[in-house]
Parts: sequence; structure tokens; C-alpha cells
Amino acid sequence: MTSNARPGASRRAVLKGGLMGAAALAGGAAASRAAASESVITEIQDWNRYPGDGVDARPYGTPSPFEAHVVRKNVPWLTSDTISSINFTPLHELDGIITPSGLCFERHHSGVAEIDPASHRLMIHGLVEKPLVFTMADLKRFPRENRVYFLECAANTGMEWRGAQLNGCQFTHGMLHCLMYTGVRLKHLLDEAGVKAEGKWLLAEGADASGMSRSIPLDKAMDDCLVAFGMNGEALRPEQGYPIRLVVPGWEGNMWVKWLRRLEIGDQPWQHREETSKYTDLMANGKARRFTFEMDVKSVITNPSPQAPILHGRGPLVLSGLAWSGKGRISRVDVTTDGGRNWTTARLDGPSLPKALHRFYHEFDWDGSELFLQSRAIDEHGFVQPTKDQLRSVRGANSIYHNNGIQTWHVNSDGVIENVEIS
Repeated sequence: MTSNARPGASRRAVLKGGLMGAAALAGGAAASRAAASESVITEIQDWNRYPGDGVDARPYGTPSPFEAHVVRKNVPWLTSDTISSINFTPLHELDGIITPSGLCFERHHSGVAEIDPASHRLMIHGLVEKPLVFTMADLKRFPRENRVYFLECAANTGMEWRGAQLNGCQFTHGMLHCLMYTGVRLKHLLDEAGVKAEGKWLLAEGADASGMSRSIPLDKAMDDCLVAFGMNGEALRPEQGYPIRLVVPGWEGNMWVKWLRRLEIGDQPWQHREETSKYTDLMANGKARRFTFEMDVKSVITNPSPQAPILHGRGPLVLSGLAWSGKGRISRVDVTTDGGRNWTTARLDGPSLPKALHRFYHEFDWDGSELFLQSRAIDEHGFVQPTKDQLRSVRGANSIYHNNGIQTWHVNSDGVIENVEIS
């Protein structure tokens, strides 16, 4: 083996030369110039000089202080009080498909219920052969399942019905997360109680101060619903329904009742507040669609986006985003950089699971020209994400819920990005 390094070459010179070579491979001339000016690789830093904290300094691990900006955020003017409000997942700061437990968006109707699991009970009654009350210990004796599902609020992107409103995918699409849930199949609990033949609907009620409740068709309850006590390998977080919540895969998030305390079997829906005055779709003719449970095929480009501008200038660019469908898996995502005149199939990467988020990428060289970025998802059943005009042609502009229209980001020559609409 031979070396071209001259005898006596300094360690700093070797490091500097190697760094510049790697940078040229990774990002071209611009990256090389940036690397040449970086002293952090050749100068000793404080973290090289001094020992750090020991193993017991953080008994429950927390993110690096340098990631302190990666947090959920509220939009203060949305509601009069945060106990009945929303904060949003920072989608532009994440990658992969699993949302960290501490970043899952919150939607509450009366604030977070802090419940002692030892005092919590789940009751099943109504049209059943044997009314039952389960403790947490009782629930954990049933066969457990681990399933990855997305959860999307039906109002996600709701403020965009009449045009571009909020500048950031955290705020336009951030009522969304995807977790691995651990729990028991709801069917097992219902079978234990013995649902009577006339039972067709289930009412799920939470233990929070609002008494949040939703009617759910019994067919869905007996299919893939879970009563979950775990998320991402740990117990549910309080803001996500600790100690138990309902998981209703592919259906609107309001049905995933948190702090679950009661399940009643009936022969018809209950027509409670959350399925009459709320969570219905107002049509152009003034009539409202109800029981539009399933979340339709949808996608969004998370990077670049208004909160994640292009800072490195021209050259290689990685476009990334998320796609999902309440009907099953995503089979393809197309992306466009010119507002829909030309489309390219993006690269799907990572697990492809039914009713879960899918991560897509598209790599290209940016020449500094103006871009209009869009993504269009297609699921395994052939459903195609529509434009906003296609949605409005059917439903008008009075809706809030179930907006799965194609989102547009405008990129200017400086890499600054804003929310615009090309319908």
C-alpha cells in the first residue's frame, strides 16, 4: 500500500484534505467551500475536552437541548382556551413514519384527564348478555397486539378549504401522527360480554370532564379496533388518553376516544354532539353529510416547506413527505416541481403498512429557479388524491372536515417557501 502524503504532513492537513474530498463527493463545489472554512472538525471543542453526565443524570431520556425547537405548537386564535384546543405535530422536523411520543398532536375538549390506573374501570353494557366492568389488570390478561396506525383529525387542513391560510405544514397538516399501539382487540371484550343480535352500534365514552363520546358501527368495532394501553413501546402519554384509549384504524381521530371508560351497545347511533353539530360535512346546498368516518387518501411534502426553507442554495436537494390512506396502503406517490404540468414518481421508503403513514422521497438538482411543489398519493385500491378544485366541485367551500386536496408550496429563488394554491 502506498501513500501520497508527504513525510511529516500534519494531522490537521490530512484531516482537512480528507474532509474536503468527502464534501466534494457529497455536495459538489459549494459543499467543499463550506467545509474548507469549518474549524469545528480541526479544533478541539468543549465536548472533546470534558466528561459528560453519567448514566443516571436523565433517568427518563430527553432530546438534546439543541433540538429544543422541535415541539408541538398551538395557534392561539383558533380557540378561546387551550383546554379545548389543538396543538400540531412538527411534521417538517421529522423523518421516517413513526411520530415520537412527545410530539404527537393534542386535541382536547376539556383538557388532559390525569387518571390513576388503579382506580380506572372500563364498563361494557347495553344490548349485551352479560354487562362487565374491567380493571386495567383484567384488560392486560387478554391477548395483546401491536399495530402501527396513523391518526388524523378530521379537521386537519380544514382551514384551507377557501384557499391558502397557514404558512407551514405543521399548521396545515400537523393534526396527524403515526404510532405503534399496544392493546387488546375490542372484539375480544365484546365477545366476553356477548353482544345481542339487535346490537348494531357502539357508543364509546371518555372519562374526561367533557364526557367525549362517539357512535361507532358494530361491524367496525368487531373488525380492527383496539383498546390500547401502550404507544411506541411505553404506556400511553396522559395527553394521548392514559391509561386506555380506543384505536379506530383509518377513521377520523375524534372517534379514537381517549381515557376510555364506557362502551354501550345499542341498535342505532346516539346522535351526540360530536356527530351532529360537529364532525359533519356541510355541502354546497346547505345539507350536511354525516358519518363520513373514513379518512381519504392524502399526502403532503414536509421538506422543503414554509418552516423548512432551502438554505443550502443550488445543487442536490432531497424532497421528502408523507402519504396515507384510511382504506389501506399507499401504492404510489407522484411529485411535481412545476405546479402539476409534469409529474415524477417518488421513491417510497420504509415499511408499507395498511392505514399507516408512508414516507416518500424525490432527489433532484435545484438550479435556483422558481418551484411549485405538490404531491399526489394513490392508494392500493386505486383512489387518487384530488385537487382542491375537484373537492370543491362536489362539496362546495363550506366544509371544515375531510380536506384531502393536493397542497402547493411556492419556492422562490432564495429558497423561501410559502403556502399558495394552484387548484
